[in-house]
Amino acid sequence: MNAYDLPPRWRLPLLLLGMVSLLLGVFAGLARLGVAAPELAQARAGHHGALMVAAFFGTVISLERAVALHRLWPYLAPLAAGLGGLAMIADAPWWLPPTLLTAASGLFVAANVGVYRQLPALFTLTLLLGAIAWLAGNLLWLAEGGLSTAALPWMAFLVLTIAGERLELTRFLPPQPLAPPLFRAILLLAVAATALTPWFPASASRLLAAAWLALAAWLLRYDIARQTVRQRDLTRFVAVCLLGGYVWLAIGALLGLGGAFLPGHSGRDAALHAVFLGFVFSMVIGHAPIIFPAVMRVRIPYHPVFYLPLAALHLALAVRLLGSFSANTGWQQTGAALNALSLALFILTLLFSVVRGAITKEPAQ
Repeated sequence: MNAYDLPPRWRLPLLLLGMVSLLLGVFAGLARLGVAAPELAQARAGHHGALMVAAFFGTVISLERAVALHRLWPYLAPLAAGLGGLAMIADAPWWLPPTLLTAASGLFVAANVGVYRQLPALFTLTLLLGAIAWLAGNLLWLAEGGLSTAALPWMAFLVLTIAGERLELTRFLPPQPLAPPLFRAILLLAVAATALTPWFPASASRLLAAAWLALAAWLLRYDIARQTVRQRDLTRFVAVCLLGGYVWLAIGALLGLGGAFLPGHSGRDAALHAVFLGFVFSMVIGHAPIIFPAVMRVRIPYHPVFYLPLAALHLALAVRLLGSFSANTGWQQTGAALNALSLALFILTLLFSVVRGAITKEPAQ
């Protein structure tokens, strides 16, 4: 480990900061739908999206990037993001959480600028643009004092981050002449749509949905998961997570084309959660057995039980979307509660695997 890096034992508090935001964010989401939740979560129901995306994902993604950079200063980004989540939970003055998260995302952008300068490539540019989208969402929140406009830039933050990481792996495939120019066109459309969101929300949201639909098609066509799904064990599991996530991204994008990304639209809950839960958390479940050991220096041997939280996530989300489409509040609440349980099952599965790896010394696959 680099002498200027942060030891794994000091990374754990940063990870735990993110997990606190995840826990309260999940309960706040349940409270928004009228599902029984702790009183604190009910009081923070309006911060559900900010806790989940800006605080939780901002913390864990910037932590992962800091680990990869082997420098101390990038760890200030997950620290500030985690503290921003705590500030929301503690009901700090309204300006403090977006200020902390703006500082976090500004540091994250600086880290990604450094990466791009060292390795100027399409995938590092995509990661940089994703970081800028996180910063843009936080600035909109800070400037306007509300969260509705920040949702789409935050969505771009997560989708572009995942897309950039997947693009990097296409170098292991035979050259595909059409893939890079198509990806550049999709990236240009996504960036333009995100930039236009504050001024032309209706048109920009549909343009962004079109970009995500094209990206889902691109990933289904060009991602290495099409080949690795034919392999075994952890490699196949990751590919299944990815391919299922791409389908959810396409579903969310199709709903967004109908205006469902806009506040007040009857399909907004379905569209946003198809992307944030179906797509993003499928990526999380698939990559956690790889990224968590790299960040925390623990071993997570593969086991078929990994499929349980993945299947639970997809089934629960399907119930939630059926409830949303049919205006059946009961199904929507049931789906949301089951989604929360599927995330809890995922965390328990991960912890079980860490313990199992420590006891058996079985190598990760």
